[in-house]
Amino acid sequence: MAETGAGAGGPGKPLPTAAEKQLLRRRRQELDYWKNNAARLGRRNLLTGLTIGAFVVGMFSYTILSVKQERIMEELDDEAKIHIVRGPRTGANS
Repeated sequence: MAETGAGAGGPGKPLPTAAEKQLLRRRRQELDYWKNNAARLGRRNLLTGLTIGAFVVGMFSYTILSVKQERIMEELDDEAKIHIVRGPRTGANS
């Protein structure tokens, strides 16, 4: 059978209303926006991700370093307590 429709919509499809036309136009504009700006948005996302990642790694490194320093200070404190209990080193007690 050959199609004998009276236009793009055909006899069975009603023509779109003004609101539907506006919605379609807005969707096309959004699609064009995303097509044109996808690379720039990707670069921004990459930069943001790297910045957040660098902050997290820096904070983690700082925390680990400070914990190690606390352990070292505790060891030094323990050694100092031992030396205080033993008393000063003189010729008589060395």
